[in-house]
Amino acid sequence: MGTIAADAGVGVGTLYRHFPTRDDLLRHLTHRSFEQVLANARAAERDGVTATDCLRLFIDAAISQRNELVLPLHGGPPPSSPATQTVRNEIHQIVQRIIDRGVVDATLGPGITPHDIIVFGAMLAQPRPTDPDWDATCRRLLTTYLRGLCPPG
Repeated sequence: MGTIAADAGVGVGTLYRHFPTRDDLLRHLTHRSFEQVLANARAAERDGVTATDCLRLFIDAAISQRNELVLPLHGGPPPSSPATQTVRNEIHQIVQRIIDRGVVDATLGPGITPHDIIVFGAMLAQPRPTDPDWDATCRRLLTTYLRGLCPPG
């Protein structure tokens, strides 16, 4: 907690007043991260032209924010509060609507689940030390993955 306080530019007492335990801090950061992913999902659903474009926007946002997110698939705690679970469920509902849109217009094949999309996005958005080529690699992998979601033909 001392290192976190120093990195945040506050005293350790201030940090402990807001977050009495490390777990309290991690739960807060996890909830905040889920809220950010929800904002990403909403923006992707709103701004994407096709379902594939929506999924690209959604995962690309996670890649861009990789070092800001504290999520279970990044080693963070599982969502334990009802509020965080509600946010997580809304993310899954939005991703499911995007998938359904793609299946209806035949730009996505059947059988894709929100879990598939979220796990892949989380893999690409793992926090990493500075590597100037890593973002480009992740975006190439994302393009390959999205092509593989399209139905044959």
